[in-house]
Amino acid sequence: MPTDKDFKRLVRGRMQKTGESYTAARAQLRKQKSVTIAVPRPAQYAAIAGKSDAIIKERTGCTWERWVKALDRAKAETWPHREIAKYVMEKYKIPAWWAQTVTVGYERIKGLRAVGQRRDGSFEANKSKTFPVPLERLYDAFHNVRTRPQWLPGVKFTVRTATYGKSMRITWADKTSLEIGFLRKGANRSHVALQHGKLPTQEAATRMKEFWTERLAVLEEVLA
Repeated sequence: MPTDKDFKRLVRGRMQKTGESYTAARAQLRKQKSVTIAVPRPAQYAAIAGKSDAIIKERTGCTWERWVKALDRAKAETWPHREIAKYVMEKYKIPAWWAQTVTVGYERIKGLRAVGQRRDGSFEANKSKTFPVPLERLYDAFHNVRTRPQWLPGVKFTVRTATYGKSMRITWADKTSLEIGFLRKGANRSHVALQHGKLPTQEAATRMKEFWTERLAVLEEVLA
């Protein structure tokens, strides 16, 4: 279950979503905590985590069952999100993007967050797509200020950090946060994965996922 620090974050997140007082939000969440939650079976892990065993083993070397056992031994379910991700990245030499994927999947399996929800109670939208173009061209479509308006017009944001061909971190105009990861899948195939976070509600996350589904479809036409 969440630590006291995580629980306070969930309370604040519920307050923002429902308008309840701190006391009321805390009481409702404590009721939810008192409900017995069925422990998922290993066969259910991939569906709960949101990534297949095949892809997680390909990218990290382990299935979800092995990750859960390893992180349970370290008592990682009592840690904040950042500490789990750092542990996965440093101890197991997993790239940052996939360390985050492992961490989020583990938190979902352990009931620390719902699908699309972060540990602080906010929500996120995730979308990915593979394009039949070289990695450099796909990255340029996101990073180049002259190319980007062709498929993402009228959108204002600030690029916080960018690593060529690998990742971008962006602050949206409404102060939500976008993280983008790029992956080469061959000479003429590349993959992009987007994680749009700090969204206030599940409804906002659904709208943002629809937005990115539409924009990536337009990008596919532009690149073609």
